[in-house]
Amino acid sequence: MNPRLALVATTLAATVSSVSPWQGADAATGLRAKIFLTQKGVPRTLSESGVIRFAKSNKATRLRENLDAPVDERQWKATLVANFNAPLGDSEFEVLFYDIQTAARKFIAPAMTVFVNDSNQRTIVHKLRLKRPQFEPNRRLEMVVTVRRQEVGRYRFQILGDRVQHGGEVTFSDDEAR
Repeated sequence: MNPRLALVATTLAATVSSVSPWQGADAATGLRAKIFLTQKGVPRTLSESGVIRFAKSNKATRLRENLDAPVDERQWKATLVANFNAPLGDSEFEVLFYDIQTAARKFIAPAMTVFVNDSNQRTIVHKLRLKRPQFEPNRRLEMVVTVRRQEVGRYRFQILGDRVQHGGEVTFSDDEAR
């Protein structure tokens, strides 16, 4: 056997055996996602490219809370548009939220699982509801999208809203005061 050919075969065998099947699959796909949030309703009649154009032109970096409830029951409603560079190849992906207001980013639990109808889809539209007390108003957040525990996209935004106001008045009965 030609020594040069033997060296190439040995190198190829060593390379193939050092990569696990999962690493090879993820490295080969290079799955990435462009993430958008919008507080406007995405029209249902749009094509996939129309949805992406709509999300780009209406993206929100500051989410405003709904004002139709008492302050401690308010929430932030938005629509997540995730545009993957290739078919998802899975029936779900995870959306994680981190508070990045301080130097150390803090995980906000729980993670949100988004199920998809078709693993060949590239663009996913999903409605989000960020509820108090898990999410605090006037904070900077980072949303991370993961597929099979691999990060594929990020989006930074702020949530704006009113803080719960306390009157500062305390009343005691005669029995409690003694």
